[in-house]
Amino acid sequence: MRYAMLAILLGFPVLDCYLTVQLANLSGIPVAAWMALGLVAGWMLLRAQRLNFRARTLAAMYGPDSLLRGLLDSGRKVLAGFLFLLPGVLSDCMALLLLLVPINVGPLLQMQSSTQPGMTRRPDTLDGDFRRLD
Repeated sequence: MRYAMLAILLGFPVLDCYLTVQLANLSGIPVAAWMALGLVAGWMLLRAQRLNFRARTLAAMYGPDSLLRGLLDSGRKVLAGFLFLLPGVLSDCMALLLLLVPINVGPLLQMQSSTQPGMTRRPDTLDGDFRRLD
Protein backbone atom coordinates (compact mmCIF):
# COMPACT_ATOMS: atom_id res chain seq x y z
CA MET A 1 0.00 0.00 0.00
CA ARG A 2 2.88 2.36 0.79
CA TYR A 3 4.50 1.73 -2.55
CA ALA A 4 1.25 2.22 -4.42
CA MET A 5 0.72 5.63 -2.81
CA LEU A 6 4.34 6.56 -3.53
CA ALA A 7 3.95 5.49 -7.16
CA ILE A 8 0.80 7.60 -7.53
CA LEU A 9 2.39 10.57 -5.80
CA LEU A 10 5.50 10.46 -7.97
CA GLY A 11 3.81 9.26 -11.13
CA PHE A 12 1.22 12.03 -11.43
CA PRO A 13 3.69 14.91 -12.02
CA VAL A 14 5.66 12.78 -14.48
CA LEU A 15 2.50 11.87 -16.39
CA ASP A 16 1.33 15.48 -16.26
CA CYS A 17 4.61 16.80 -17.71
CA TYR A 18 4.65 14.05 -20.35
CA LEU A 19 1.12 14.94 -21.49
CA THR A 20 2.04 18.63 -21.57
CA VAL A 21 5.02 17.95 -23.82
CA GLN A 22 2.91 15.75 -26.09
CA LEU A 23 0.19 18.43 -26.34
CA ALA A 24 2.82 21.09 -27.05
CA ASN A 25 4.26 18.97 -29.87
CA LEU A 26 0.79 18.32 -31.25
CA SER A 27 -0.41 21.92 -31.12
CA GLY A 28 2.84 23.76 -31.88
CA ILE A 29 2.50 25.95 -28.77
CA PRO A 30 5.66 25.89 -26.62
CA VAL A 31 5.65 24.01 -23.32
CA ALA A 32 6.59 27.19 -21.46
CA ALA A 33 3.42 28.88 -22.76
CA TRP A 34 1.24 26.05 -21.42
CA MET A 35 2.99 26.21 -18.06
CA ALA A 36 2.84 30.01 -17.88
CA LEU A 37 -0.87 30.03 -18.78
CA GLY A 38 -1.68 27.66 -15.92
CA LEU A 39 0.55 29.57 -13.51
CA VAL A 40 -1.10 32.90 -14.30
CA ALA A 41 -4.60 31.39 -14.06
CA GLY A 42 -3.83 29.84 -10.67
CA TRP A 43 -2.25 33.01 -9.32
CA MET A 44 -5.19 35.15 -10.43
CA LEU A 45 -7.74 32.70 -9.02
CA LEU A 46 -5.99 32.53 -5.65
CA ARG A 47 -5.61 36.31 -5.52
CA ALA A 48 -9.28 36.88 -6.28
CA GLN A 49 -10.31 34.28 -3.73
CA ARG A 50 -8.12 35.89 -1.08
CA LEU A 51 -9.83 39.22 -1.67
CA ASN A 52 -13.36 37.78 -1.70
CA PHE A 53 -13.14 35.27 1.16
CA ARG A 54 -13.66 37.68 4.05
CA ALA A 55 -16.52 39.53 2.38
CA ARG A 56 -18.31 36.31 1.44
CA THR A 57 -17.88 34.86 4.92
CA LEU A 58 -19.27 37.98 6.58
CA ALA A 59 -22.16 38.08 4.12
CA ALA A 60 -22.94 34.44 4.87
CA MET A 61 -22.82 35.03 8.61
CA TYR A 62 -25.24 37.95 8.51
CA GLY A 63 -27.30 36.93 5.50
CA PRO A 64 -29.73 34.16 4.72
CA ASP A 65 -27.15 31.86 3.12
CA SER A 66 -25.51 28.98 4.91
CA LEU A 67 -21.90 29.43 6.04
CA LEU A 68 -21.09 25.94 4.75
CA ARG A 69 -22.02 26.97 1.22
CA GLY A 70 -19.47 29.79 1.21
CA LEU A 71 -16.73 27.69 2.77
CA LEU A 72 -17.26 24.86 0.30
CA ASP A 73 -17.21 27.24 -2.63
CA SER A 74 -14.07 28.98 -1.36
CA GLY A 75 -12.32 25.67 -0.70
CA ARG A 76 -13.20 24.46 -4.17
CA LYS A 77 -11.73 27.58 -5.76
CA VAL A 78 -8.56 27.44 -3.65
CA LEU A 79 -8.02 23.78 -4.58
CA ALA A 80 -8.55 24.65 -8.24
CA GLY A 81 -6.04 27.49 -7.91
CA PHE A 82 -3.43 25.13 -6.47
CA LEU A 83 -4.11 22.65 -9.27
CA PHE A 84 -3.57 25.44 -11.80
CA LEU A 85 -0.23 26.25 -10.14
CA LEU A 86 1.01 22.70 -10.68
CA PRO A 87 2.88 22.44 -13.99
CA GLY A 88 1.01 20.51 -16.61
CA VAL A 89 -2.14 20.27 -18.66
CA LEU A 90 -3.67 17.34 -16.78
CA SER A 91 -3.78 19.26 -13.49
CA ASP A 92 -5.19 22.28 -15.35
CA CYS A 93 -7.98 20.12 -16.77
CA MET A 94 -8.71 18.78 -13.30
CA ALA A 95 -8.89 22.37 -12.00
CA LEU A 96 -11.28 23.37 -14.79
CA LEU A 97 -13.45 20.36 -14.06
CA LEU A 98 -13.48 21.27 -10.38
CA LEU A 99 -14.56 24.81 -11.23
CA LEU A 100 -17.23 23.74 -13.72
CA VAL A 101 -18.97 21.12 -11.58
CA PRO A 102 -21.75 22.76 -9.52
CA ILE A 103 -20.95 21.24 -6.14
CA ASN A 104 -22.69 23.66 -3.82
CA VAL A 105 -26.21 23.64 -5.22
CA GLY A 106 -29.08 21.56 -3.99
CA PRO A 107 -31.27 21.06 -0.96
CA LEU A 108 -28.54 19.62 1.28
CA LEU A 109 -26.80 22.94 1.75
CA GLN A 110 -29.92 25.11 1.78
CA MET A 111 -30.47 27.08 4.95
CA GLN A 112 -33.22 25.67 7.09
CA SER A 113 -36.49 27.51 7.12
CA SER A 114 -36.64 30.35 9.60
CA THR A 115 -40.16 29.39 10.66
CA GLN A 116 -38.76 27.22 13.41
CA PRO A 117 -39.70 28.26 16.92
CA GLY A 118 -37.44 30.86 18.43
CA MET A 119 -36.09 32.11 15.11
CA THR A 120 -37.17 35.33 13.49
CA ARG A 121 -36.56 36.22 9.91
CA ARG A 122 -35.08 39.54 8.97
CA PRO A 123 -37.23 41.61 6.64
CA ASP A 124 -36.05 42.08 3.09
CA THR A 125 -36.77 45.81 3.19
CA LEU A 126 -36.23 48.41 5.85
CA ASP A 127 -38.99 50.89 6.67
CA GLY A 128 -38.08 54.40 7.71
CA ASP A 129 -38.62 58.09 7.25
CA PHE A 130 -36.49 60.31 5.04
CA ARG A 131 -35.84 63.90 5.91
CA ARG A 132 -33.40 66.23 4.15
CA LEU A 133 -31.31 68.48 6.33
CA ASP A 134 -30.11 71.66 4.61
